[in-house]
Amino acid sequence: MSVIDTDICIIGAGSGGLSVAAGAVQMGARVVLIEGHKMGGDCLNYGCVPSKALLAAGHKAHATAEAAFGVAGHDPAPDFAAAKDHVEAVIETIAPVDSEERFEGLGVHVIREFARFVSETEVEAGPHRIRARRFVVATGSRPLVPPIPGLETTPHHTNETIFELLERPRHLIVIGGGPIGMEMAQAHRRLGCEVTVLEGARALGRDDPEAAALVLEDLRAEGIAIEEGAKVASVSGQEGAIIVETEDGRRFEGSHLLVAVGRQVNVDRLDLEKAGVDYDRRGVTVDKGLRSTNKRVYAVGDAAGGLQFTHVAGYHAGVIIRPMLFGLPAKARTDHIPWVTYTEPELAQVGMTEAEARAKHGDGLFVARADFAHNDRAIATGQARGFAKVMVVKGRPVGATIVGPQAGELIQTWALAIANGLKMSAVAGMVAPYPTLGEINKRAAGAYFSPRLFDSALVKRIVRFVQRVIP
Repeated sequence: MSVIDTDICIIGAGSGGLSVAAGAVQMGARVVLIEGHKMGGDCLNYGCVPSKALLAAGHKAHATAEAAFGVAGHDPAPDFAAAKDHVEAVIETIAPVDSEERFEGLGVHVIREFARFVSETEVEAGPHRIRARRFVVATGSRPLVPPIPGLETTPHHTNETIFELLERPRHLIVIGGGPIGMEMAQAHRRLGCEVTVLEGARALGRDDPEAAALVLEDLRAEGIAIEEGAKVASVSGQEGAIIVETEDGRRFEGSHLLVAVGRQVNVDRLDLEKAGVDYDRRGVTVDKGLRSTNKRVYAVGDAAGGLQFTHVAGYHAGVIIRPMLFGLPAKARTDHIPWVTYTEPELAQVGMTEAEARAKHGDGLFVARADFAHNDRAIATGQARGFAKVMVVKGRPVGATIVGPQAGELIQTWALAIANGLKMSAVAGMVAPYPTLGEINKRAAGAYFSPRLFDSALVKRIVRFVQRVIP
């Protein structure tokens, strides 16, 4: 067995691990990066990238079929296999950025094996034993497959296998009404499949109820059956003839089954006990600086037990680089982290929802709102449906919800404001080009100031005084 001494050993080549590796090696640290599966992790191979590519194919089919602005729609006759070819081409285009060759070229020692700790300062990976001053657990997560009776013997897909399916499902049943389930439901519906979504509680239940209701209304209008309060009791059948029964006695039949009920963190095979690292089913136990109970071991991304988004893993990488390379203090925060459901319409959130802000701030909360119905660009493009609302406390945004066209792009204004502690006046003072969807953010900021200006008796007295006295 070869022994490798290094400064930093990173376990996992997803977004977080790759970001740490690239940053650390280019600033002079010796870096070993261990990956037992695919470079790029879940996001590149099974998650963010393929799902958005498939959604784009579905969007193209839907736009072609829809009549609008005096232009007749027509049957797009989507080629399901060709849509999957597009997904694969997108992955192949992005993959070189995350490849072993690129990181070896940067000076990272890449080992393509699964790793496990053998002591507080060592891991083994295949024929290698790696000794490091610091370790980063960046192992991500995998689809959670719940213990539903019959599921083990019934053909089913997760996000790790659904993109390999080249034959169009006649009727896709999706268990799980969260972002992954709803995105895949819309993509498959627009590519010619019947789709039924079964959600045990409320679909898109993590999001603002008003915004989620608008998304669900539009998805149902496209022909997606969304059954809420449908807790699955059992599944059975074979591919082409799937049966799902719920606890309240309902029965659903389809041709294919997708399970999208959550994620399970990949820490179970690391032998963390041998490193003195505490963990539970949510991930590694970390402090505010993402350091574990072993001061040599950090965790980032899904493995850190918090928000499970690719951009969070990348953010975590920036946090831990400071103490690992420079000995500087750094803490991770979550109040400025945005997330997006990429259905059409998109649903984006950063910071607190209205309900969360009301519970914390009570009467001190002001909700500033702007509707796409009053946005000229949205009207011109036939997308004047949705809204932006911003939760404001003492003149500063503490959260924002946007549902509508390009919500994932528009939410970034509020993510910037919250991350940097900006006041609403910073957004109100911005000059937005006309006509753009981005004007909705400026209008929301204006909605905060309008009652303070137009409904203020003091302001009106000052204006009258100036008009009488100052020439």
